[in-house]
Amino acid sequence: MIYRFRVILDNDTEEDIFRDLEIRETDTLEDLHNIITQSFGFDGSEMASFYISDDKWNQGEEISLFDMSEGGNQVRLMNETSLDDTVHEAQTKLIYIYDFMNMWTFYVELAEIVEEAEGVDYPNLMFVKGQVPETAPEKLFEADNDGFENEDDDFDIDDYDNLDFEEHWN
Repeated sequence: MIYRFRVILDNDTEEDIFRDLEIRETDTLEDLHNIITQSFGFDGSEMASFYISDDKWNQGEEISLFDMSEGGNQVRLMNETSLDDTVHEAQTKLIYIYDFMNMWTFYVELAEIVEEAEGVDYPNLMFVKGQVPETAPEKLFEADNDGFENEDDDFDIDDYDNLDFEEHWN
């Protein structure tokens, strides 16, 4: 069977940037990584990972291009993970991040499963919409402050005279 994916670049512009592609269900996530990078004009030499996602695009388990784990923390690898073991009718969404320095972020969704067409080479780039910008769209990450707010932004750590503590506490 053939998986048809829509791969959308997460960007803050009004222009939609996406690629529709086809790939065999038995191919690996590394094969999917390769067609995504090629179809968006990247050379494929940077680190990348897929993340299993739920319907609300929440990031789940990582499937990495290379094993960068330490100790006993095993990670799944793209070249050892077939598409049909990861994506199916009940699990249709992946997040793909390419180049962790620039954080190119893509939403990958299984749109359709079809029969293999005779005479078509797979993977197959079906449709291209939009031009990839020169630089990755900036991401605004909000730090998790665990409920603590910094109410005094002009706090001076060297101002010992105004610190509220007992100097000879022990």
